[in-house]
Parts: sequence; C-alpha cells; structure tokens
Amino acid sequence: MPSWAAKSNMRCFADTSFLCALYREQDNSERADAFMESRKGQVVVSSQVLWEFRQSARFQVYRYQFDKTTGFSKTEAERMINVLSENVASGILTLATVEWPDVHKIAEMLSAKHTMKGGHRAMDIIHISTAKNLGLRYFLTFDGNQKNLAEAQELFVPV
Repeated sequence: MPSWAAKSNMRCFADTSFLCALYREQDNSERADAFMESRKGQVVVSSQVLWEFRQSARFQVYRYQFDKTTGFSKTEAERMINVLSENVASGILTLATVEWPDVHKIAEMLSAKHTMKGGHRAMDIIHISTAKNLGLRYFLTFDGNQKNLAEAQELFVPV
C-alpha cells in the first residue's frame, strides 16, 4: 500500500475524470477502483462535479443516438447516474458545502496566472479551486493537464 493511503484522515477531492473511471469501464478504471478499495479517508465532491458528471453522461446519450460507435445508451447513463447518487447518499462520496464566491476568486487568480501558458479549461480550474478552498491536499484526476495545474498548486495527485 502506498504511504499516502495509510493516512486515516486523508481527504481527497475527486474530479469528473476520476468519477467517470469509477462508474464506466475505461482505461483508468482499474486505478480508480484500486484507489477506492485502499482509501482510508473521505473522497469529497462538489455539487459542480456531480452536475458535470451527470451532464457528461447525458451528452454521451445524445452522441449515441446519432452514431452507435460513440457515446453510450440511455440505460447506461441512467445506471451511472443512479449509482453515483447512491454513493453520495450512502457516504462513499462526501458532498462538500462550497462557498462559490470564494472558489471563483481563487479560480480567477489561477486563470490569470496559468491559462494563457497552460491552456487550462474552466471546469478544471473550478475543481482545483474548490479543493484549495476546502483546504484539501489531495486531488483525484486522470486529466494530465489538470494534474499539472493541481501539482503546481501544491496538491498531491495520488492516482
């Protein structure tokens, strides 16, 4: 077990790429599952992450109806959304209360400092800003560019 997993009070902020790997089989699913099996602390999400996940699943249904080689079925999207909701309700994922004006202030600073050089997307900056605002030190993502920004903000990315 990695040394970071042994910390009983480890609280991690999960972004949408991490949740997608948990709830739909993809390249990083084994890593996400292994992290969840070995975790010793909370996996924290925001209402924004939950909304982005649900929106992404619904968008994949839209894509699938026009081309069955892209996206996935409505049944699959509903399954993913339902399991996510069950995991929030049961406490597997912890929904944080977020002060959005404070998050947006941090996001504006990060955007001004990093976006023109690093090409960071708005949602990625919001997720990192949320983790920072909540005082979390660990950030769960499979997005390489977001990982770089998180680490530049002194967040540890254990997956």
